Formats: sequence, structure tokens, C-alpha cells
Amino acid sequence: MNKFLAILFAAALALTAPTAGIVAQQTPGQIRSRPAEGREPQLNPPTIREYKPKSTLVVPQHPVPRAKFPVIDIHSHQSTPISNEEFGRVVKGMEANNLRLLVNLSGSSGSRLQQGVQAIRSSPYTDRMVLFANVDFRNVGPGWSARAAAQLEADIKAGAVGLKVFKDLGMFDRKADGSRLHVDDPELDAVWETCARLNVPVLIHVAEPQAFFDPLDYSNERWLELALYPDRRHQTGVRFEELMTERNNMIKKHPNTKFILAHFGWHGNDLARAGRLLDENPNVFYDVAAVLYDFGRQPRAAHEFFVKYQERILFGKELPAGRISVLLACVRDQRRVLRLLPRLPRVLEVVRNRTAGSGPEEAVLSECLENHARHFARRVHELASENDYL
Repeated sequence: MNKFLAILFAAALALTAPTAGIVAQQTPGQIRSRPAEGREPQLNPPTIREYKPKSTLVVPQHPVPRAKFPVIDIHSHQSTPISNEEFGRVVKGMEANNLRLLVNLSGSSGSRLQQGVQAIRSSPYTDRMVLFANVDFRNVGPGWSARAAAQLEADIKAGAVGLKVFKDLGMFDRKADGSRLHVDDPELDAVWETCARLNVPVLIHVAEPQAFFDPLDYSNERWLELALYPDRRHQTGVRFEELMTERNNMIKKHPNTKFILAHFGWHGNDLARAGRLLDENPNVFYDVAAVLYDFGRQPRAAHEFFVKYQERILFGKELPAGRISVLLACVRDQRRVLRLLPRLPRVLEVVRNRTAGSGPEEAVLSECLENHARHFARRVHELASENDYL
């Protein structure tokens, strides 16, 4: 027996010796090369625009061509004033997608806004669109604050139900002395205070996706977009975090003003950060325009976020009415919240990737919106004024 055990022990040593030698040759954390690393393709490679692989993944499809409940689109850009002919085309697209009310953020100001309001009131579609006013932030200087606040109040009295601020603020607008106009510049306080006093929301677009400000190298996830559209690059000048800091300072300074941050505040790729901003600022809301890609690549986290913050998120698309995405999210009537379509398509074609839908359960869907534009102020997060728009 002892002789047998000795032979078995010797055999075990013989088997483990080569392995020990191999392990000894590897350093901790060493990664072996991939089989194809360093090899060139045997075929002529396509350009990045030509390479469009078709997935072989076979999964059940759940197309949702139309919203289950009437929807308010908080983020749209249409002509002001709009002709009956154009308005009719827009409404046709709205009907096809069950879009009940369109918020036109390009309402302008002064006489043009008044013409826009009148065009809606005199059209056959008077309850299908409302306007947000705009402020010209160029050449801010002595006397500007009082003039801007007075004009904004006149625009609200003329029929606008909110204020839209474009991305030029903070990035491109200059003060009268030529310096960059910061988002939190004290000269702008009168504008935000006017909105608080009149109880109208500010839908504000600050900055662009963070990748637009990052180095334009091959690790930038938006490299192709930036290569095709060079005007979207922001590699110099004000930085992304500077703009975020200025925006957040403004929000905290004006707690009585309700701010809807366009494009999820560009935090769709960082939901933890997006959540902290909501937790710290009860006056902040998000719209989901043009950021569906970020939700689609993190469906479980997005689902949890939308359920948790269901009363702080508004649907917006920033596309012509006839091209509404099937991912319709989050609008509220005066009693309940329309969160997301039931059973959203589990796979959506977004950008160059397939991304998963994040639809919550049927139980979280609200009833149809009622009274629509006449009670717009009380329906959409109670953000708009109490003025009778129509």
C-alpha cells in the first residue's frame, strides 16, 4: 500500500510540474493576447459608414405603432406663426401617433408671438398646440434685465404658457462688453423671477452631450457623429462641467422657478447623477427628447429610474410630428401620470445599435388626458400658468 501511495504521489507531482512552470512565467494581472490581435483583414475592410451588420438574434417583437393614451409632447419646434396648411399636416401626424397636444418651443416674442397665438386660435386645430415664449439673451448689459422681464410678462399675457431657453445661453451668447454670458449671471435673475411670479415653467437647454466636449479620439463614443457634423464639436472654449455648474447654481438660486431640463439635462448616461439633481432640487424636471439611446442601453436601470421619478419626467421628442418615436414617455394629467407605453418594444432600432425598451408594468399607466389645452397648466406637472390659453 505504501508503495502504491508513493507511486501515486510521484505521478501527481509530474502532472503539476508543467502547470507550475507555466504559472511561474505569468505575471499577476497579465492578459493573454486575443487570437486575432495584430492581424489584418484578409478582405478589403468597409468604411465605418458602410459597415452595417445585421443581427442574427431572434427574439419576439412587440411593435407599438401608436400610443395607448393621448400624449402631450413638451418638446417640439414648429413654425411661428403656423399656416393652416402646415398645421393640418402636423395634426395628421399627431393623430397617427395619438399625440394630443404639441408644445411649440419656438414661439418667439413680441409681435411674432402674438401672430403665432392668433394663428392657432383662428385655425381648425385650436386645441392642438400651445406656445412657449423666447428671450433674446444677446448683448445683456445695463437696462437689459428690466426690459427682458417686461417683454416676457407681456408675452405670457399674450398667450404663451412658458419660456424656452436655447443652448446659445452659456455657450455662444455674449454680453454687451463681449464677455461670455454665464448661465448663472445675476443679470438674468429677473427673467427667472418673472417666471416664478407668473407660475410658468422654463424649459432650458444647457450644453450638449458630454462627448461633444471630450477629446476627438477613437475612444469617443460619438466619434462618427462628430466626424460627420464638425459644427457639433466643442473641444475648445467653455467646458461641459463649467456649464453644468452654472446651470445648477441658477437652479438652486431660484427654488420657486420650475425648470424643465431639456434632453434629460444631458445626464441620461449617468442616472445616478440625474437622480441626485432631482433629489436636491424639487423644482427640477426632465424631458426625454433626443436621449432615447442612453435609456435603451441600460433598460433595467432606466426602468427603475422612470418608476421612481415618474412625476418628474416629461415626454418630448424634438422631431416633426409625423416621425414620433414609439418610445413615448411620461406625461401627466391632473390626476395621474402617463409614464411609458405598456410593453414597449423590447428592441428598438436607435442610432447604429439595437437598444432595449424600458416599459414598466401596465399598472403605472394613467387614464387618458382630459380637457387638454384648456387645463394645460394643471396637467403637465402643474408647470404652466393659470391663464386660459384658448
